Amino acid sequence: MNEKRFSSSEELSKPSKSIPIATDQLKIGTTLANRYYIEGILGVGGMGAVYKARDLHFPNVVKQVAVKEMIIQTRDPLIRASIIRNFEREANLLATLDHPAIPRIFDYFTAHDRSYLVLELIHGKTLEDLIQQHIPIPQVIQWAIEICDVLSYLHNHKPEPIIFRDMKPSNVMINQYGRVMLIDFGIAKPFRGEQKGTMVGTEGYSPPEQYRGQASHLADIYALGATLHHFLTKRDPRLEAPFSFGERPICQINPEVPPELEAIIFKALQYDPKDRFQSAKEMKTALEAVLEKIAPPLSPPRLSTLPTSQEVKPIWVFSCQDEIRGSAAYRDGWLFFGSYDHRLYVVHATKGELIWNYQTDGPIVSRPLIEDGNVIFGCADCRLYALNQLSGKILWSYYTGGAIYSSPVFSGGHLFIGSDDAHLHAVNLASGNGVWKFDSGAPIRTTPCLYEDKLFFGNEYGDFLCIEFRGSLRWRFRAKRGITGSATIADHTIYFGSLDGAVYALDAKTGWQLWRFRLGKPTISTPCVSGEYLLVGCVDGHMYCIDIPSVKERWRFPTEHQVTGSAVVFEGRVYFGSVDGHLYCVDLQSGSLIWKFRTGGAITGTPLIANRCVFIGSTDRKMYALPLLP
Repeated sequence: MNEKRFSSSEELSKPSKSIPIATDQLKIGTTLANRYYIEGILGVGGMGAVYKARDLHFPNVVKQVAVKEMIIQTRDPLIRASIIRNFEREANLLATLDHPAIPRIFDYFTAHDRSYLVLELIHGKTLEDLIQQHIPIPQVIQWAIEICDVLSYLHNHKPEPIIFRDMKPSNVMINQYGRVMLIDFGIAKPFRGEQKGTMVGTEGYSPPEQYRGQASHLADIYALGATLHHFLTKRDPRLEAPFSFGERPICQINPEVPPELEAIIFKALQYDPKDRFQSAKEMKTALEAVLEKIAPPLSPPRLSTLPTSQEVKPIWVFSCQDEIRGSAAYRDGWLFFGSYDHRLYVVHATKGELIWNYQTDGPIVSRPLIEDGNVIFGCADCRLYALNQLSGKILWSYYTGGAIYSSPVFSGGHLFIGSDDAHLHAVNLASGNGVWKFDSGAPIRTTPCLYEDKLFFGNEYGDFLCIEFRGSLRWRFRAKRGITGSATIADHTIYFGSLDGAVYALDAKTGWQLWRFRLGKPTISTPCVSGEYLLVGCVDGHMYCIDIPSVKERWRFPTEHQVTGSAVVFEGRVYFGSVDGHLYCVDLQSGSLIWKFRTGGAITGTPLIANRCVFIGSTDRKMYALPLLP
């Protein structure tokens, strides 16, 4: 039987047609399953309602949840059984998913003629609610990137890929932190090849093949293109002729949209699936390139009456020929740092004058290591370099099979560094010869963390590994997503963050998970431990301070963009940069702002405190030396 079914729970219809609404909602004050106290109604549809409820199993705290209801109105036992199976399938599907952009499921049950899903309560608005507002184009692109990220997660889900099948503005929510959440998995299903099935989706957003019951993951890409077209033009595709987006050029309707973004959307909307982006990751990469090109430096409002960028005067500013995305090192009065102009710079730390520079064949993000009169650093040209500290002359270079964004560490006469070739390399400092290399299975962009006779590092696949100095595996831990930020260790505990939006604490000896703290979004920042506090930056734009003994948030400090670099604590103050272009100084105990300094570009590296100065590089191509204010 090939039944037509559109819009999740309603039959195929256009907005002009009336849809029967279930009016028999639960009353406020009702308690479901002796546990969920109904506090209000969040929304009503044709098959039931969504309620805000309080979980009474937590009497000492207010834990609110969303309760999704489905009223079974049919008396036919076969149809009734089919409806319940579909609802159970949504519950089982959600239970297998773990992604920051997907609401967590807590419970499922059926009572009388109704079935219920108990889900994480999301505070925010859907894209449909926001369509009539003026949203800056860079923000729209950022949301599209986040949608691509969660679609990529679903399409690569194990053991079976999952197709969402109902991408549209009303199924994308922006939560209170400005983060994308994908809601309503009612018609999502595992993908098992090109077999025909029920024709589901929403008219106007679904691609041609989905009408024929042959949807693959490329259907989600088309629907995302339709969603973006609707959001940017405010022209509802359900009210237009099917597959007619080409007749409504985005730039003509909305001149603010750059042509590069319009081209991406129309590629996603191609009639033939073979002509679209072939993966959500491919589309995400294209969107990131446009965002990097058009996004202007943000100008957040003044956060405090304390000293600001106008009052914090640089001691000196040194200009390069391209962006500075990495972090600097200090030794003997000299500052060492790399740039995207393919050069390593050495600058007098007090005067800001150039001493020497060395040119490579690729960008340098790796933080230099100064050891035994040598300057060692990795480069995107796949090489590890060793230069003479005084003269800048090359001593040797060691080739890996991939770009190097990791920074080197040193112990026992050997250098250790990760590479995009998926290997951790051990190199003899004196000769530059490789001693051994360990295959981790995925690119390594983290800097190895040394502790006793072991090395700790993560990779882009989500593995966190502990290996012996001789290159043998000690233990392996799997996070939900990739690990790009490096780890730090304190009191026999190793701390690191992941793109799955969590910070992990593991026992350094066994790899056993001690705890996990969930952030608002992914993190690529290296945690910083100061006493009983752990500080970590997050893509949601905050610097988090976590109390280690209780594993509870002590404070979070908001910036106007992502915090990708790491924090440094000095004399009770926390220093960190943000992609909003500011270097922040906040109080460690309270998280209150002390001062901030604005550069002309994003700050993605970690501040360096040395010689009573704070050194920070920016994508405005400059290295700044700032005074440590009293």
